[in-house]
Amino acid sequence: MAYETKNPYTGELLERFPDATDNQIAQAIADAHRAFLSWRETSFAERAAVMRRAAGLLREDAANYARLLTLEMGKLVSEATAEVELSAAILDYYAEHAAALLAPEKLPVADPAEGVATLFCEPLGVLLAIEPWNFPYYQIARIAAPQLSAGNTMLLKHASNVPQCALAFERLLRDAGLPQGAFQNVFATRSHIELILNDPRVHGVALTGSEGAGAIVAAQAGKALKKSTMELGGADAFVVLADADLDKTSQWAVFGRHWNGGQVCVSSKRMIIVDQVYDAFLERYTAGVAALRAGDPFDPATTLAPLSSQGAADEIKAKIAQAVAHGATATEVGPRVPERGVFVQPTILTGVSEDNPARYWEFFGPVSMLFRARDEDDAVRIANDSPFGLGGSVFTADTRHGVEVAKKISAGMVFVNHPTMVKADLPFGGVRRSGYGRELLGLGIKEFVNQKLIDVVDIDAPF
Repeated sequence: MAYETKNPYTGELLERFPDATDNQIAQAIADAHRAFLSWRETSFAERAAVMRRAAGLLREDAANYARLLTLEMGKLVSEATAEVELSAAILDYYAEHAAALLAPEKLPVADPAEGVATLFCEPLGVLLAIEPWNFPYYQIARIAAPQLSAGNTMLLKHASNVPQCALAFERLLRDAGLPQGAFQNVFATRSHIELILNDPRVHGVALTGSEGAGAIVAAQAGKALKKSTMELGGADAFVVLADADLDKTSQWAVFGRHWNGGQVCVSSKRMIIVDQVYDAFLERYTAGVAALRAGDPFDPATTLAPLSSQGAADEIKAKIAQAVAHGATATEVGPRVPERGVFVQPTILTGVSEDNPARYWEFFGPVSMLFRARDEDDAVRIANDSPFGLGGSVFTADTRHGVEVAKKISAGMVFVNHPTMVKADLPFGGVRRSGYGRELLGLGIKEFVNQKLIDVVDIDAPF
């Protein structure tokens, strides 16, 4: 596994980092455990101060942090800046709320003889985070901010194409005052993951990534009897009802599918439009996609980013070809993308029948699948006809009715009149092949704590 910075726009290999050795991994685990023994004893106020300082440092040097995102994975400058701010907001959120989220909870016991029962939340120890390249800082912040705030310590195994972003976040937390060893980036190989999980000082793993990677790591964690959370792929449904404002809806559809170059697990990959407005929506959506401009991600005029790697582009092109081979129609949209840079021509797939395997795939790039639904019930049926269940959205003029439709869609997150959104104060997670567990808010911070019962019982002995 080569950890290297390769600019997706220029193709230039900028820097390469050696894989960690077995001894380095062993030392990282030992250092993380040693740090845990003291970090778990620190107050919430002390942990919050570190989180606040980290958020402040991110904002103070936002331009340089954002530059690394664009350099390593091709993110548009505007999107890179937004990711830096989102990461800072997550750090701030837990600085403000961690103590209250993990406060002792007195239980309403039915019988006074049961005693005074209280739940206390205690950190578990060293955790492993395995994170993807598409949001190099946000993905770290989403797991590190809550778990460090809870008193755990962490090892980070980041994606191989964003090593400088991984190192930058490690330095950020150290500069913010986190104790040595409490958060460490390791350039681990795949074989190291099982080695880490089998260590008794490691108590869990959080992975965001592909179904394949999730299945392997979840199996390794299960074999080692370690807690795991899995945030995996998605093929979010974007349901358009007959009364939707088509101008606004089509604009959100273009954004929802193509932000971050379409490389988002919660992007709007499946447009499901009721028959009554299908043609009108398709016309507006096609025009909106055609207006996107692919180019240098450092250029503020660019609105469509390159893909992260040539391998990613080759994979999505192969998937388009397979979809067409099974009967779908692929329509390329807009001006030709530049030859320079890892670009895929924006493509709309229609006529993707129920026996076409592409109907059930995740296209990680600027490819949209459009489905014509007979009516609202059929739209819900199509939305739920997926192995994934991460996010989704419903567009309608009647928001109260939109909520009722959203309730029928099987996913971890459904938005009305907005594509699936990521924010510091909204929970994140899905069902089925999209994984299990939740991140952010109280749901996320409690994934890796011991919710321990202490019951004070003072009654006469039985004899």
